[in-house]
Amino acid sequence: MTDLYPSRVSDKPMILDRKDPVIHSGPQGLHDGPLHMDQLDFYEKNGFLLLKNFFNEEEVKKMRGELDRLWDENRYNHSPEVIRELESNEIRSIFDAHRKNEMFGRLAEDPRITDMIQQLLGSDVYVHQFRINFKPGFKGKEFYWHSDFETWHVEDGMPRMRAVSCSILLTDNYSYNGPLLLIPGSHKHYISCVGETPEDNYKSSLKKQELGVPDHDSLSRLFEQGGITSATGPAGSLLLFECNVMHGSSGNISPLPRSNVFFVFNSVENTLVEPFSGLKPRPDFIANRRMKSPALQE
Repeated sequence: MTDLYPSRVSDKPMILDRKDPVIHSGPQGLHDGPLHMDQLDFYEKNGFLLLKNFFNEEEVKKMRGELDRLWDENRYNHSPEVIRELESNEIRSIFDAHRKNEMFGRLAEDPRITDMIQQLLGSDVYVHQFRINFKPGFKGKEFYWHSDFETWHVEDGMPRMRAVSCSILLTDNYSYNGPLLLIPGSHKHYISCVGETPEDNYKSSLKKQELGVPDHDSLSRLFEQGGITSATGPAGSLLLFECNVMHGSSGNISPLPRSNVFFVFNSVENTLVEPFSGLKPRPDFIANRRMKSPALQE
């Protein structure tokens, strides 16, 4: 398969034009879903959409209860799915819990969410990745600027920009406790990064990403065009963001924790091929390869 989005193959970074639509539904499909035209227009222009108070207080309470239970259950779990901070050894992320946790498993199939994703992606969808990111007060570390698609393309073999991340805020996200930061409009450009990907890069990159991150000049150009906005809102809010939008978050030095749940939905017409790095695929708990599309295997 032709690599439309080469990265980590040159010693010089490049800013490439996006070759895929942002919203994949045709004219008729735009109206066949819960998102209104003004919401679709905002998403297409900016690369994200924040829906505040999407879940009610009772739903948030139940999700928080499961979140706390997962934290306790995995406190001493050193399996690959549990990612820990480099210095403190605190839990940073838990992957793939929706396959083992009944409530998060149901949430992955909740039509309130999947109907919006299908409207954006113009097809049936499946969960490419699930993770919980924890940022405890005073100790939560940063996530540096990156495009998710760059990593999913290079290291997982996601062919096209046809995936959406869905972040559920399970704690109040303030400007000072490490909320997600996004560069509006950055999804329209692809930053081809420098550096060769080593074998099993995920073992270090999930703790601190150093490859597949944009250079300062490219970031500055994106910032000059779109600025930076923070996805702040009360617990129960839901953020949809496009797979190529540039985002990151600072560390949490406030007393208040910040915990978000992420579902990544991919189109069934965009399933994974061999990684464009030429290396072996990352494990299934990071990149779901169970969905196979015959069209992409030809």
